[in-house]
Amino acid sequence: MDATADVDWRLKIHPLLRAANVRQVAYVPDAGHTPLIEACHADPSMKAIVLTNEAEGMGVLAGAWLGGQRGAMLMQSSGVGNCINALSLTQICRFPFLGLITMRGEWGEFNGWQVPMGQNTEASLKGAGVIVQRCDDPDDVAPTVEAAAHLAFDSEVAVAVLLSQRLIGRKKF
Repeated sequence: MDATADVDWRLKIHPLLRAANVRQVAYVPDAGHTPLIEACHADPSMKAIVLTNEAEGMGVLAGAWLGGQRGAMLMQSSGVGNCINALSLTQICRFPFLGLITMRGEWGEFNGWQVPMGQNTEASLKGAGVIVQRCDDPDDVAPTVEAAAHLAFDSEVAVAVLLSQRLIGRKKF
């Protein structure tokens, strides 16, 4: 699958976040999330918050929840390692976490630096108490994200959806 073959799955996520009443979307810039990031910036009912690192996002989401708003975080698998310790906030403070994570270090990866964390993302998240769901097919993205949002916000638990590198396509630099 080529990255240009189907980008519609990314744009299907935005209305699901709106339907889940997500009002704050924290993110570290990532090409895999670009259409979704742009949709969040264009939505006057959402505040898209650019982060310098993923650990900051945990504070943003905790603050959103304490302020009565729902938030989600967009990041790349390489950033998961940056927020493992901060993910403990979801357990200690009992607030929901909805993470949408584009994967690297998998199918067709060209950058060896992405492989170690890409191969350990799921285990790292599970070790931090995060429920992990994975999408490898564009048709699975919308129902998986919708179910993950319900699980996270209705049960006040941490849930991450891993969006496989196969969905995004092989990067060509």
